[in-house]
Amino acid sequence: MAIQDSSNKTSILLESGTNELEIIEFKVAEEIFGINVAKVREIMVARDVKPMPNSHPVVEGVFKPRDEIITVINLAKYLNLAECENSDRDIFIVTHFNKLNFAFHINTVIGIDRISWTAIKKPDRVIYGGQDGASTGIAEYQGHLITILDFEKIVADISPESSIQVDSIEKLGERNTIDKTILIAEDSMLLSKLIIESLHKAGYKNIVKTDNGQEAWDYLQKAKESGDAIKEHVDCIVSDIEMPLMDGHRLTKLVKEDPVLKSIPIILFSSLISQEMRVKGKQLGADEQISKPEIGKLVLIIDNLTENH
Repeated sequence: MAIQDSSNKTSILLESGTNELEIIEFKVAEEIFGINVAKVREIMVARDVKPMPNSHPVVEGVFKPRDEIITVINLAKYLNLAECENSDRDIFIVTHFNKLNFAFHINTVIGIDRISWTAIKKPDRVIYGGQDGASTGIAEYQGHLITILDFEKIVADISPESSIQVDSIEKLGERNTIDKTILIAEDSMLLSKLIIESLHKAGYKNIVKTDNGQEAWDYLQKAKESGDAIKEHVDCIVSDIEMPLMDGHRLTKLVKEDPVLKSIPIILFSSLISQEMRVKGKQLGADEQISKPEIGKLVLIIDNLTENH
């Protein structure tokens, strides 16, 4: 299934900060899920893989489609869903995010949908794994519900070393408490917890945590309405890109077009950062962009931007 054209359409949407995205809709054990097209490299028919000894139970093994070896994750096993008995038509979704490549074994691809982030709601915490579940949102599209999976968390569960490493802050050396307020917009419960823990360790104790761009925007509006100098409420914004209700690109666009808020530095901290995404983020006014999980580099960027704020 070719996705290049759809990816280009998504690029246009995200570049203009219209708060829309395109998702690939797919099935696992008759349940409907979605993944952002921006995370997908290609879709291919499932093939034989080489099992790896002592690997995680949901890792089927590895295969080599071209000049690289890619790990295959069985989504049905990870989500504790029944595996399809007839697997002849199963599919691999090959992804790229956090500078890593993984293939996810699914049953079938339904199609590509264009939806607004406002149509994606925060899921109940009991869905697919409890408080730190693997779902970041539920989208209603043409009369049915699509569960948007947190692929970053799935990979972090299987390969913890690929996620944010709080211990990396120690490499920055001894640090003092810093009297700056950092506004975080991050929908993943796991990643927001790690980011906040890392910033606390780096000396940033004043953290305002929001679950998406809309909550962050609402906070900024209240800060404006207070009549205080905006610096009294926030010195720097760290935002993910993929978030329900309002994504990070839309948040960046709104902040940088606002005469009161535009002086606030914005850092896009996302698994989707690529050269193409950097161009979009820069056009929208982002001050810096960095790929997860480079938390130590994020702290140094915050240091630099808040010194000049």
